[in-house]
Amino acid sequence: MEPSNETQISKFLLLGFSEEPGLQLLIFGLFLSMYLITVIGNLLIILAISTDPNLHTPMYFFLANLSFVDICFTSTTVPKMLVNIQTQSKVITYAGCITQIYFLILFAVLDIFLLSMMAYDRFVAICHPLHYTIIMNAQLCGLLVLVSWITCVLHSLLQSLMMLRLSFCTHLHIPHFFCELNQMLQLACSDTFLNNVVMCFAAVLLAAGPFAGILYSYSKIVSSIHGISSAEGKCKAFSTCASHLSVVSLFYCTMLGVYLSSAATHSSRSSATASVMYTVVTPMLNPFIYSLRNKDMKRALKAFFGKETLPWPIIIRLKKCL
Repeated sequence: MEPSNETQISKFLLLGFSEEPGLQLLIFGLFLSMYLITVIGNLLIILAISTDPNLHTPMYFFLANLSFVDICFTSTTVPKMLVNIQTQSKVITYAGCITQIYFLILFAVLDIFLLSMMAYDRFVAICHPLHYTIIMNAQLCGLLVLVSWITCVLHSLLQSLMMLRLSFCTHLHIPHFFCELNQMLQLACSDTFLNNVVMCFAAVLLAAGPFAGILYSYSKIVSSIHGISSAEGKCKAFSTCASHLSVVSLFYCTMLGVYLSSAATHSSRSSATASVMYTVVTPMLNPFIYSLRNKDMKRALKAFFGKETLPWPIIIRLKKCL
């Protein structure tokens, strides 16, 4: 690429899904609905866990963090797309694009870490039930989350700084609804070898590593469940990790499907459509999976909405208000 074709880039154009004006209103309504469901659903999970003392356990502590991260993950991409559709603009600034990449990587890897922590929690609960409270103490849970945040912040910072060293050509059109790392590397005019090496190394260490830990945890869980003699005991043990297993399968399968489909079709538009699954659909479905398949969560949500007996202090306040 000739140096004369390179310039100081100040903005990119997000092409989104379709340029047909007739589909813009449909896309806006669809994504607005999914975004509101995601935010409200995950927020209800957080409120139910924080207000119910019975849910102040390691598993629900990780779940509350996962719900918070899912809200942030979706908020990184969808609001900007909705604003662009509403204003009929496709522009995103260079600084905005780098910022979006930073937070996308941050919350995506945090999702992976939290899912691996929840798998470890289920492993200890089923395979070492007598030592569960000793192993999964509050200090360890807090430390795991803190280390995960620090690791993800540093990793996202590294990837963002690696992007800043690249130069881009003029007339940059991103065939996506957000600034995706792979797409950005393809648009760069300068050498991206080092970026690709760092990205692949991070993918193996921060994505494949936790996934291997999840597989190991569930292999031990399945082995322990198989050793339980009664069918009722097997069913009860499996039910404690069914929701988490569903979320893990949904998250990893959709993310794997995105990269397999993009590699097979070499279509950026197809990749953008597939990316909706793990950036929007999966965070939206997580609250439904954990609330519909979890009796404790359903009870907490009913109590939160006042369908069960409320604590006496709350009843007194309500009577005074009435």
